[in-house]
Amino acid sequence: MGEVVLFAVVAAVTLTGAVGVVVSAHPVHAALHLVAVLIGVAVFFVMQEAPLLAAVQVIVYASAVVVLILFVIM
Repeated sequence: MGEVVLFAVVAAVTLTGAVGVVVSAHPVHAALHLVAVLIGVAVFFVMQEAPLLAAVQVIVYASAVVVLILFVIM
């Protein structure tokens, strides 16, 4: 039962972040929504018992790629 609730909460946060990326008029806000989406995907990896993929998701994508996008925008 707990996994279903966790999945529903993380799915709602991830989908809300994805919609925020698409509809956000400000590029920095879109990048922050993208961080929320990528962290939500990392939580999904943890739920699937793949901690290495979750760590790579957070370290490579949520930190490096989003920072690179923000540098290009600025």
